[in-house]
Amino acid sequence: MCYQVVLSLDSPEDLSPRGDAQVAFSRELPGLPEEASLAHPHRWFVGSRHRCSCGFRHLHVSSVELGFAEPVDWYPEEPEDVQATLRFIAVVRDLVARGARVDCIDVWQDGEGGASLAGTVEVDLGRVSDRAFRFMESHRFVFESRP
Repeated sequence: MCYQVVLSLDSPEDLSPRGDAQVAFSRELPGLPEEASLAHPHRWFVGSRHRCSCGFRHLHVSSVELGFAEPVDWYPEEPEDVQATLRFIAVVRDLVARGARVDCIDVWQDGEGGASLAGTVEVDLGRVSDRAFRFMESHRFVFESRP
């Protein structure tokens, strides 16, 4: 049981060189039914130091109303998860700034088959800071930067 993040973009750019010890981009997808929700043809599994996508900031599906927010003292998060999430959103921000269309899904894979996504979150990178970004379980994210 673990989180799985899959990213799609309309650019054929190879994302694997952008990876490091905190974030890895692989064309080998987990094969989730929810991947059908992705809008673009070039798809990448986004792994963390755990090989799955658990090493990022995530909100449980029951807590998505909390939205985007920076880490807080009263809810401890692993510093490595915060750093990995910052690395991920920096890559997405760069792709969007260069004109790519990008979306991703965040799915809790429990081995019981696919569940439908709970919704789509539009992420305006002009309003959501890198430190506030976090994944929300069972959601699709559409990244854009509005003027």
